[in-house]
Amino acid sequence: MIKQTMPLRRATLTIALGLCLAGAAHAQSVTGNIYGTGEPGSTISVQNLDTGTSRTVTVDRNGRYRASDLPNGNYKVTVEKDGQVIAVRERVQVVIASGTEVSFSGTGVQELDRIEVRATAVPKIDVSQTDTRTVFTSEQLQEIAVGRDIASVALLAPSVISNASYTSGGVTVPSFGGAASSENAFYINGFAVTNPLSSIGFTTLPFDAISQQQVLTGGYGAEFGRATGGVVNIVTKRGTNEWSGGGYAYWSPETLRASPRNSNFADTGFYGADNPDPTKRTDGQLYQLRNKNQSWTQTTGAYVGGPIVKDKLFIYANVEVTKREGAGVASTSQAAATTTNAWQEYSYEYPRWAAKIDWNITDNHLLEFTGISDVTKYDSAGYTFNYADFTHGNEQNAGTSNEDKSKLYIGKYTGYLTDDLTVSALYGTQKIDHSQSPWGYDPACPRTSAVATARAPGIPAANYAGCWTAATVNVPGAYDETKGWRLDVGYRLGNHDLRAGLDVMEAESYTGSEYGGGFIWVYSRSNNPNAAIDASHGVGSPASAGGLGSQGYYVRQQYYTQIAKVRTEQSAQFLEDRWQVSDNVLLTLGLRNETFKNFTSADEVYVKQDNQWAPRLGGVWDVHGDASLKLFANAGRYHLALPNNVAVRAASGSLYTMEYFTYTGVAADGTPTGLVNVPVDPSLGYTCPGNPNAISSNLECGDAPDPRTVAAVDLKSHYQDEFIVGMEQAWGENAVWGAKVTYRDLKSAIDDTCTPALGGGCFIFNPGVGNTFWEEQADGTLAKHTYSAAELDLPKLKRRYYAVDLFLEGSIGDRFYGKVNYTFARNYGNTEGQLASDLDTGAGGQTDVSVTQDWDLPQLMVGANGPLPNHRAHQIKAYGSYRITPEWRVGGSLLIDSGRPRSCTSYYPTADQGLYNGAYYHFCGLAGSGTAPGSAGYIPPSADYRFSPRGDNGTTPWGFNLNLSLAYTPNWADNKLSLQADVLNVLNRQVAGSYYSNYATDRVTPDPRYNQPLNYNSPRQVRLSARYDF
Repeated sequence: MIKQTMPLRRATLTIALGLCLAGAAHAQSVTGNIYGTGEPGSTISVQNLDTGTSRTVTVDRNGRYRASDLPNGNYKVTVEKDGQVIAVRERVQVVIASGTEVSFSGTGVQELDRIEVRATAVPKIDVSQTDTRTVFTSEQLQEIAVGRDIASVALLAPSVISNASYTSGGVTVPSFGGAASSENAFYINGFAVTNPLSSIGFTTLPFDAISQQQVLTGGYGAEFGRATGGVVNIVTKRGTNEWSGGGYAYWSPETLRASPRNSNFADTGFYGADNPDPTKRTDGQLYQLRNKNQSWTQTTGAYVGGPIVKDKLFIYANVEVTKREGAGVASTSQAAATTTNAWQEYSYEYPRWAAKIDWNITDNHLLEFTGISDVTKYDSAGYTFNYADFTHGNEQNAGTSNEDKSKLYIGKYTGYLTDDLTVSALYGTQKIDHSQSPWGYDPACPRTSAVATARAPGIPAANYAGCWTAATVNVPGAYDETKGWRLDVGYRLGNHDLRAGLDVMEAESYTGSEYGGGFIWVYSRSNNPNAAIDASHGVGSPASAGGLGSQGYYVRQQYYTQIAKVRTEQSAQFLEDRWQVSDNVLLTLGLRNETFKNFTSADEVYVKQDNQWAPRLGGVWDVHGDASLKLFANAGRYHLALPNNVAVRAASGSLYTMEYFTYTGVAADGTPTGLVNVPVDPSLGYTCPGNPNAISSNLECGDAPDPRTVAAVDLKSHYQDEFIVGMEQAWGENAVWGAKVTYRDLKSAIDDTCTPALGGGCFIFNPGVGNTFWEEQADGTLAKHTYSAAELDLPKLKRRYYAVDLFLEGSIGDRFYGKVNYTFARNYGNTEGQLASDLDTGAGGQTDVSVTQDWDLPQLMVGANGPLPNHRAHQIKAYGSYRITPEWRVGGSLLIDSGRPRSCTSYYPTADQGLYNGAYYHFCGLAGSGTAPGSAGYIPPSADYRFSPRGDNGTTPWGFNLNLSLAYTPNWADNKLSLQADVLNVLNRQVAGSYYSNYATDRVTPDPRYNQPLNYNSPRQVRLSARYDF
């Protein structure tokens, strides 16, 4: 007879699969496993209810079994003994890279004449894993109010924060666990889709094609590498034995969107109503008009999936197009009414598709193929804008058309060769083509830059405008291409689940940009005509060259060209033993070895890092043996490779020079006339060969360097050590709570330095330790020279992250699900890592990955130790849904976090030789001339000038973002129609994400933008949607 019972323990704890599971993650794997206990010698049959495939394994002599590498989906688990069915479990759900416990020990196994059917839609606490993860299903993403993009979903996981300084595809690239936004890895169906050029951003897919999104925030197993931040692992939907399809539309109208917040000048105390110059009375006044900006978004899509051959061959396809259009003010209130590109009208179009074919050759041999297209089209048109009456012109004077086209293809084979032996192989390739067409671009016509205060009297202001506005133009035919494969073997030997594998990834980029025509004219004015323009690099005063220089006016001809084809090779091997020490204790012992190679544009290796051994250790104690209380811990080392972009500037023939002149006039096309070179002192070592008047702070003079002179000898890779301890415990029948402590320590990083000890040269190196370099000698030969950390005069590297995470998750039947996380964290040190987001002045953080401004000079590191840009002391995250009636449902998400650290930067106290001429140093106030008291032109520092270490200027306001949704699924439409309204940022809290930190525009002039907010989070918007599924 068949006896239907409810589970002895509802184990509901993980009900919506958003449970923060624990485990020695197969993070690159997109499969899961079913494990548990039963009578030794009995047979366990695992059948996929979606596709009909089945596997059979035998319970070992210790009473345990494990069916690994299962495609995600719903399963039926059956136990047989002597050919008779003893018990059955229905609706067992397998999620990405996780384990689901299904145990048969007990009376149901002993009474052989009875079949026991249990409704187990959700697993218990996963005692088979030791990492830290959050998994979201497509059903869950539909029910909670969240942005329809991968990054917005990732932000719901603990220790993941938004870093507004970096975006990709129109969305913020998050930071994980105190790491830079470039230190993450993104995967789709097991293949890496992280930006191959810079590691900032990722390829995406139609949002409705996502079956599950896993967010890993720590403790990855040996299978995984090349990330010191976090991992986002996507599994696409697939076809099943039932045909299904549907269409959907999402619309965010402008009429239901709140107005963006205007940006005002801060109150500096220098530019108030009492300033003698009426044009400089900016304190508290409007800086940029934003509340007239307009924007709307629309997404339409359709999907279909089902069996081509039942139980054998399946297909799923999704096509989606998102359009976003808008207009807004791009200029500031200080810009002239004739400024080009001041009012912008723009449109984005994102046509995307995803397709997946699954072929079950037999129950033991599976093939799957994935194809994804991700295209971004951007068009803009620029016009003038007049702040006097807040009107814009109607004649286009600027604009651009850009297109990025990505095609991704993945193939994977899985073979269950025996009950104990599983083999999988994967190959993938992706190519992203980039194109750009600036409006009105003419390389023969100069580009100029001239703020109002830099324009000399008597010269028509229009002459300073030049004839086109694009900052740089990209190289035609630019592309990024990746190819990779991996092989994994799993074998069960007694109490040991053994895994071994290897993977190879190659990435090539043809990229670059330059100023239109090769250079730009930058007009400037010095308040003191007799003061050196840039004394640290030997540039004399404007007055010394005559002409308008006697009034402080000068111009520099700035050249910039970076074009290169570069590539990287990355490979790894790993071994892992999941050892079931006892019924209640599991140990994971792993070891990974990585090799990284980086090539110059001449296809020569300039960095090779091998024998990078990374141990991964983890343990789980199922305290009571019933998955009601788990204690876990793990420790590991994680390496990160240099991305391709490093070679574009550091290992190729880049050109970045400046030549200073005074002038007597400006032609109608913006070209200066009556040019006279400002004297340059070549003895300081910053002039380029062939032109003694052209200086380059990094000696980027257009010649490709010898690859040996690019980086330190035996350069160590960027790597981090991590330690986690935690627990999870069932709370009653319907909830689970947990806590964990995380410690991360960045042990080695890679950046570039131009420290004076190197005699004017710049090298890629390991900060904070001694380094050996190949240096060019006077006779042109190369010789090795080793410098100690003390000789390099740079501090010891430090980036540490401490965090305590708490969570509570629960459900009430099928009506309610909710989860809340709290994180207390501290992110402290003297480097963010691969990036420098605190250099954001309004256009984003520094994107020169691993060649940031940090570490360039010893003076830049004075005061650099402090709370880092990704520090958020407190985070609260909550999300869930509640079904009011069978037809009505509400959902929501809430993100609260404390502010980002703020700094004050200014000029260095002394005008040392070789210093960068800018407000980049951890001092606050006006530095004065930086020369000796009593010397010619001496100006003392301001009375409030002081040392101001990183983070000494407070924090940004707390963020508070509440999203709510209401859905209606009418019975009269057979529950196939769904209408939903989502309100994002319900309270319309628009708070500053970062502030302008530069105190001064030169050594003696306060910057009117100091302490001004740079960006605000998006205003409230309403998203309406309708979908029909059949």
